[in-house]
Amino acid sequence: MTLVTPRMRLEAATVAHARAEVADRATLAALLAADVPADWPPETLADALPLFLAWLEADPDAVGWYGWYALADGVLVGSGGFLGRPRDGAVEVGYSVLPAFQGRGYATELVGELVRWALGQPGVERVVARTEWANPASVRVLRKLGFVETGPGDEPGSLRFERTDRR
Repeated sequence: MTLVTPRMRLEAATVAHARAEVADRATLAALLAADVPADWPPETLADALPLFLAWLEADPDAVGWYGWYALADGVLVGSGGFLGRPRDGAVEVGYSVLPAFQGRGYATELVGELVRWALGQPGVERVVARTEWANPASVRVLRKLGFVETGPGDEPGSLRFERTDRR
């Protein structure tokens, strides 16, 4: 599954992508038809890769409800995705962009497209996101995309945001 934004191509992670991301950078690059930078994956994502792989292996038809790769000019610049299929009308989005590509609007474009896609899916009424006050760039991304702060997150120093409209 592919989504296209003005500057990026977003590829939904399959089991094959997730396996390659964990074990074989060259295969991941071939599957994505893109360069994979040496510092892939982003620091915030590295520990979660085996978990996402396990989730996809357990539910291989859930493509789109876990990871998405963000490719710009033939380079893997970041990723985003959800913590699974909708539950009680909600999905939770997360995202990360490699440091070399931060500050260029890629996170805003990536998250905006993922939110648009999710809100267009049956059973999705709202999108939830969590970030930390210590990450003002992430807070700006969410606010720019129309997310509203709804209170503290589960972790100390974190915030919870929601977006419910379909704009």
